[in-house]
Amino acid sequence: MNMLDLIYKKRDGGKLSKEEIEFFVEGYTNGTIQDYQASAFLMAIYFNRLDVEETYQLTTAMKCSGEVIDLSGIKGVKVDKHSTGGVGDKTTFIVAPLAAACGVPIAKMSGRGLGFTGGTVDKMESIPGFKTTLEKSEFIEQVNHIGIAVIGQTAHIAPADKKIYALRDATATVENVSLITSSIMSKKLASGSDAIVLDVKCGNGAFMESLEAASELGEWMVDIGNADGKKTIAVITDMDQPLGKAVGNSLEVIEAIETLKGCGPEDITELSLTLAGIMVFAGQKAGSMEEGRKMAEESLSSGKALEKLAAFIEEQGGNPKVISDYSLLPQASYRIQVTSDTYGYVSGIEAKAAGFASQHSGAGRVTKEDEIDMAAGIVLHKKVGDPVAVGEALGTVYGNDLSKVERGAIELAKAFRFSLEVPGKPDLIKKIIT
Repeated sequence: MNMLDLIYKKRDGGKLSKEEIEFFVEGYTNGTIQDYQASAFLMAIYFNRLDVEETYQLTTAMKCSGEVIDLSGIKGVKVDKHSTGGVGDKTTFIVAPLAAACGVPIAKMSGRGLGFTGGTVDKMESIPGFKTTLEKSEFIEQVNHIGIAVIGQTAHIAPADKKIYALRDATATVENVSLITSSIMSKKLASGSDAIVLDVKCGNGAFMESLEAASELGEWMVDIGNADGKKTIAVITDMDQPLGKAVGNSLEVIEAIETLKGCGPEDITELSLTLAGIMVFAGQKAGSMEEGRKMAEESLSSGKALEKLAAFIEEQGGNPKVISDYSLLPQASYRIQVTSDTYGYVSGIEAKAAGFASQHSGAGRVTKEDEIDMAAGIVLHKKVGDPVAVGEALGTVYGNDLSKVERGAIELAKAFRFSLEVPGKPDLIKKIIT
């Protein structure tokens, strides 16, 4: 086998065998296949795509390029949740305690943020003392003890994906459904859970902007997950405006806590209950998604989910008092309020622009090496459909570098659109794929 033959074959629309795909993944990961040949191969895939069978083989080869976590030491059906990335998406902090309070073991590995999307690990580290690394034995013991553990993703998980993604990012071959599917699912399938719930974002702040593209991605990931023996369900959700009102690490932690106290924004509460209900069903604690939703609602209203969050924070070295005292979280030295210069109704809030506003305030990274300001970010005071008057506050930008906060305020002002007519609110849950 040689790489040139594979490039020719995929360039001309041929179908790759399992052995050919394994040859590429192994060779590029260990360095025997050079960047220039891998780049040509990825571009051939970008234009001609892989079919579902080829994508499954690529996913499997990438999964097996590193450690496949064995979580058989955890009792029960383990359920993982993954989001394709969005602005203000703090659902892990909410749905994991909700589902765990219903008896579903949550053993989750999460990533850091890059660009305008936030990372769960960064948000967790804004809690004083919180540890995002645990030994495998500690990880398993914690889930068996309190039902939940969330840590940063180890470098030993799907190393082929890390190397291939970096090359895709540098060669304009990212936006391809088969490559996105294999990238996401190789890591999820290597992480050891028995079932996977996928939150696939759709809109101007998402990887897949159209409902058609998001649905296709969801269908491919569900097919791949089920083919690997994992019960997999995808939910297509709206990302045409930020989720909730807070965007930024400690700000999102506060909003997640408020949501578990029953005081969260309508959209983040609705999405969290939907996802948690599906996780309860996938974890075989409910006979249907509807029954799972009711159980999640009960764990919210009873306060059991909030208690689970406190136990989770304490178990991983964090200060559980943050639940009642937000001053223990990182605090911003500066804040700038963005006000409206018109009247009417908010007809749109471009999620990507709001995400960049948060990033520029200091809450996000441009490169993986950048340090972030845990107190920085934005809080929206208006959402789509809300009335607004001249001079009324649209949002507040927070941070510890005044020049960054000022830049964030300029960016946030650009995100809002207005109309004199009452606009229709977008559907939050667009589709569920089983």
